Amino acid sequence: MAGEYALRGLAVPESLDLLQDLLELVRREHPDLHETDVSMFETAIVEIHGNVVEHGHPPGQVIYAFELEVSPDRLVGILADTGVAAPDLSGMDTLPHEMAESGRGLWLAKATLDDLQYVRIGDRNTWKLVRNRTDL
Repeated sequence: MAGEYALRGLAVPESLDLLQDLLELVRREHPDLHETDVSMFETAIVEIHGNVVEHGHPPGQVIYAFELEVSPDRLVGILADTGVAAPDLSGMDTLPHEMAESGRGLWLAKATLDDLQYVRIGDRNTWKLVRNRTDL
């Protein structure tokens, strides 16, 4: 069974709760989804959106839009926001040093997904998150 979901609003701490509520709805409406796939996807979107909430400028005024498509073979999420550009993402393939105070969230997001893409066009950041579904 396929499905499409969407959220939009201000990137504030409460928006993280809304994302998690949306994924809970996805779990209920798609009992055929493997819990690992939903949990891994949730980890990734919460880490990325958490960065938007924490580092987005101007604080409390960044607008985000999130779309999620549940298809028979994968979960695809698109997160767009009007915040500042993301930092250099070239180091996402390597686990940050254990003493590093930042950088783990994006590494973790990438590690839980099958594909993670980022692009900045004009004043908009866009993240594409893909998690292939586990064969049951």
